[in-house]
Amino acid sequence: MRTALVHDWLAVQGGAERVTRELIDLFDPDVFALVDFLTPEARQEVLGGRRARTTFIQHLPFARTHFRSYLPLFPMAIERLDLRGYDLVLSASYAVAKGVRTRPGQKHLSYVHTPMRYAWVMEEEYLRDHGMHGLKGMVLRRVLRRLRRWDLERTAHVNCLVANSRNTARRIRDHYGREARVVHPPVDLDAFTPGPAPRDHYLAVSRLVPYKRVDRIIDAFRDMPGRRLVVCGTGPERPRLERDLPPNVRMLGEVPLPELVRQMRGAHALIAAADEDFGLTPLEANACGTPVLALAAGGYLETVVDGRTGLLFRSADRLSIREAVERFERTGVRCGPDELRAHAARFGRDVFRTAMRDAVDQCLQHGAR
Repeated sequence: MRTALVHDWLAVQGGAERVTRELIDLFDPDVFALVDFLTPEARQEVLGGRRARTTFIQHLPFARTHFRSYLPLFPMAIERLDLRGYDLVLSASYAVAKGVRTRPGQKHLSYVHTPMRYAWVMEEEYLRDHGMHGLKGMVLRRVLRRLRRWDLERTAHVNCLVANSRNTARRIRDHYGREARVVHPPVDLDAFTPGPAPRDHYLAVSRLVPYKRVDRIIDAFRDMPGRRLVVCGTGPERPRLERDLPPNVRMLGEVPLPELVRQMRGAHALIAAADEDFGLTPLEANACGTPVLALAAGGYLETVVDGRTGLLFRSADRLSIREAVERFERTGVRCGPDELRAHAARFGRDVFRTAMRDAVDQCLQHGAR
C-alpha cells in the first residue's frame, strides 16, 4: 500500500513535527509539505534525513524567512500537490494540510493538531499580535473568512479525523460538525529520561510566535532578577525578544535533542503560558523528572495534574506567572521524579502507535465520505 503524508510546513522542530516523525516511522510514507526549510540536524530528527516534496511557495521570494506572508496562497498550493497513485493519504494538520485533494478510491485520515487557530478561534488576537489595523486588518479579515469557508468545505472530504486531545476534538465538533477519535501525541521515553544535573534555572521551550506568550514569561523573570530563565526555540518573534532581554534570561535558539534533554533535567520547572491544543513539551519535561508550571487552559488541563505533576496558573500575564514561580518555590509538587515519569509514560510511543495503527485500520475498512 502506497502512503503519502502531508505536513503543513517544515521549518522548525516542535511537537507537531515529532508526531510527523512517528507517522513516518509507522507507515514509511512519501512526505509532502508547503515548504521544507529544515536544517540538516532537524531534517534528520523529523524526517529521518529525507526531503519533503514541496509546493510553489518554496520558490517564492523571501519564502525561507517569510513564507507565512503567503497565507492567502496556502489553499491553492496545498490543493496542487499531486497525490495520484497513493492508496492512503495521511495529513498532520494545524493549518491547511487536511485540504489536500484526493481521488475516488483513496482514503484520507487527518491527524488534526488544531483547526486553524487564526481562522477559527484566535482571529482578534492574531490581528492584534501582528499589528493588523485599518486597511490591512480589513484585508486580512476577508482572507480569514475565505480560509474558514475553504477549510470547512475541504474538511468535509476527509474520510477520518483524529484529534490530538479532547480539547481539539471539541473544536472539531464545534467548527466542522464532525466527531474525531482522540489519540494523544507520543512522548519519546527513550529520549527524554531523568539524569543527574544541578537544577539552577527555569525553562521555556517553544516556537517563538506571539500566541506562545514567551514574552510574558520573560517579563515575569524581568521582575525576578534573582532567578534564571533559559528559553529554547526559534521563530519570527526571536529578534524582538532579544532586543530587550534582561540579564537573567538566556535564549539558546533551536537546540539539538540531547541539549534539550540536558536543559530539562537541569530545570527547577518548565513554564508554559500558551493556550495549547494539547502541549507535548510538559510531558517531555515530566519524563525527565521535571515538574511544570502551565496555563490552566486548553490541552494542559489534560496533561498537567495541578499540585501533583505541576501547578496551573490562571492567566498568561507576568503577574500570574511570577506568582506561580513563587508558589512553586514555597510548596513544590507532590510527585517526585519517578512519579512524574510514570505520569508521562501514560502518553508513551507504544500507546500512540497502537492507537494510530488501529485508527488507520478502521479508516481503511470503514471510512467513507
